[in-house]
Amino acid sequence: MFMPLYDGAPLRFMRWPLVNCTLIAINVAVFLAMNAGILGDVERLDLAFGAIPAVLMGQSSLAKGLALIPEPFTLLTGLFIHAGYGHIIGNMLFLWVFGDNVEDAMGSARYLVFYLACGIAGALLYAFADPASEAPLIGASGAISGVVVAYMLLYPHIRILGLLLNLIPLRMPAVWCLGAWAFLQIVSALSNEETGVGFWAHVGGIVCGAILTPVFHRVEAPLFSSREI
Repeated sequence: MFMPLYDGAPLRFMRWPLVNCTLIAINVAVFLAMNAGILGDVERLDLAFGAIPAVLMGQSSLAKGLALIPEPFTLLTGLFIHAGYGHIIGNMLFLWVFGDNVEDAMGSARYLVFYLACGIAGALLYAFADPASEAPLIGASGAISGVVVAYMLLYPHIRILGLLLNLIPLRMPAVWCLGAWAFLQIVSALSNEETGVGFWAHVGGIVCGAILTPVFHRVEAPLFSSREI
């Protein structure tokens, strides 16, 4: 596992990544509010706002009192719910390191559409992979997977400082560390092991990100930039 810490890539087209910072703020605010009990019982909220494959596919239905929103909306709401401190810190660290430069390369409006599209694609693939599952998908991992792939396609030679196995400091080009990360997500999804991690959502985000990045990036921010930092 590779945990990114810093990339050092400057913004070229904007002074501040407003959308990326807003997404981080919303995720953190929702997490803190849920854990403080402000929004109600955490397990109930996970079921009400997480994307449940069996419910999405019409094979099951939520218990009375849990269907607070139309089920298709959970493809979006589930992106802003996290299971614990490790979950939220890991996801927001990835988003902080990579999201600002992807927003810079796409523009704020397109970046927001890109982020949400990757998250929805991830949730849909998670549901199609196991349509009978009643485990709610929560977390921004699908959307962030798309952001990671976009960064890799846009800035493959930027050297990323991170922790290998969450322990060993390492600095290496994005194409290697993020490519290996994406490959691991695909292998983990195909292994069908019960890990409690929605790897198929990661894969959905990766595929969506790879498809949309060539369409969404600015002409002035070409793919496969040769810049190194």
